[in-house]
Formats: sequence, structure tokens, C-alpha cells
Amino acid sequence: MKFVIVSAIALASLSFASAASAAGDADAGKKVFNKCAVCHTAVAGKNGLGPSLFGVVGRPSASAPGFNYSDAMKGAGKTWDDATLDAYLADPKAVVPGNKMAFAGLPKPEDRANVIAYLATLK
Repeated sequence: MKFVIVSAIALASLSFASAASAAGDADAGKKVFNKCAVCHTAVAGKNGLGPSLFGVVGRPSASAPGFNYSDAMKGAGKTWDDATLDAYLADPKAVVPGNKMAFAGLPKPEDRANVIAYLATLK
């Protein structure tokens, strides 16, 4: 019985995570990403003031090579799936208190979904 409940919860989480990027428009997200591009790049291995976001979807937090992460981000233990990215992009300071990112967040759910869809194309 526990296995069935745990499996159902896991399946629901996966469905929500894929729904976020499926609901987003990557082309629109590329335009919204300009707000992120002040500090982040979409180029593999090229960090800016923030880490490169190339390959971020599915990546563990604080794992972009060559970037000096805050202690808060190093200890966050997150995986950047759609749901975690959505929450973080809405309110970075609430999701990882003490992180160095000065950006207040993207308040519009459609902007977040579009950026996540765009980030999912960076592989």
C-alpha cells in the first residue's frame, strides 16, 4: 500500500514538472531570459556574475563548474527541475535563503513557465 501511495505521489510530481515546461513557450522565454542575461549566460562553461544556465534543467544546485556559489546555495540540496525552478524564479530568497542572487524574481507565472521552457532547450 505504501508503495502505491509513494508511486502515485512521484508520478504526480513528474507530471507537474513536465507540465511546466510543456506549458511554456521557449521562444517567449528566450525574450524573458534577457532579464536573467544581465548576470547569467546561456553558454556552456561561461559564467557571468551568476553561473551559466546552460544545462541547468535537471542539474543539482551549486554544480556549474568554475562558479563560486554562496554557502546557502552550496547547502541547498536542490535539483533544478521545473517545479523547483518555478518556485525559485518566483522568489529566490524564499527558496534558498541567504543566496547571493539580488534578483527579486519573476512574478508572472507565464514568464516563469516560458523561461523554464527556454532553459530546457539549453542542452
